[in-house]
Amino acid sequence: MREADGFVYASLPQLMALEFKARGLSFLARQRLSSILAGNHASRLRGRGLNFEELRRYQPGDDLRHLDWRASLRMGKPFVRAFTEERDRPALILVDQRMAMFFGSTRSFKSVSAAEIGALAAWMVFQAGDRVGGLVFNDSRIDSIAPLRSRTRIQALCARMVEHNQQLSAGNPDTEAEDQLDQALQRALALASHDHLICIVSDFAGAGPRTLQLLRQLARHNDVIAMQVYDPLALQLPDSGRLMITQGELQVELAVERKQVRQPLGDFLSGRLKDVATLLRRSQVPLMMFSTGEDCVQQMRRELGRLSGASR
Repeated sequence: MREADGFVYASLPQLMALEFKARGLSFLARQRLSSILAGNHASRLRGRGLNFEELRRYQPGDDLRHLDWRASLRMGKPFVRAFTEERDRPALILVDQRMAMFFGSTRSFKSVSAAEIGALAAWMVFQAGDRVGGLVFNDSRIDSIAPLRSRTRIQALCARMVEHNQQLSAGNPDTEAEDQLDQALQRALALASHDHLICIVSDFAGAGPRTLQLLRQLARHNDVIAMQVYDPLALQLPDSGRLMITQGELQVELAVERKQVRQPLGDFLSGRLKDVATLLRRSQVPLMMFSTGEDCVQQMRRELGRLSGASR
């Protein structure tokens, strides 16, 4: 397999170079009402909040919606409440690097695509002027990076992604923890009390009722985006040839042209993808879908446009 070009393993230069490709991409559209987090699945993107600064005399041009009627009646003159916009807000980028992600049939493994998408999201947040941190998790470990608006912090986050990514191997023992995704979401819930942007980049393998509950809890006081990574095989199996399936040290070669192999495998892969998408939609968290067979930047632009258009 092509390991040097980002097919099997990600590299730090590869993720850092996405800073330039992230320019012009934003989770917030120009108009607040067309935010990708508005519409059927969530209220408006909270964005940077407003902090109360002072109560002062009304001046021509002040927003009449900020009139404080009680103070105005008490003083006999119009008073307004003045606010200042918060300078920034924290974002957490959750990146899945479990063994379930160590699979790919076309452009890259799911684990590589997840690292690219996570890095791209981090650069988008940074270029919007906000603080960036994250959680990177595998089957046995969850590493956290505290949010900070700093290129050095993004480099640290990307380096952690690469570290986890390059530890993946077909020879790794099958020690998958079924609740590791939920553990990562629980950790995010402890770190993000309110007004965070949380991007979850994963194939959501193992998602279940607890996952749904945690997503709803996270979305109650934060803006959450689910970024589901999938392989094109989940949508369309090849018509002929042989497919090598690997899980830990076990390898099985399947002849996909045989109906008794092709149909059950296709039903399993597509059904699993649909089940996860259904669960995510039930959580009322906006869902973006990324194929391992396409460039992540082009897909991000397309998904942003799709969700923004759907929310108008």
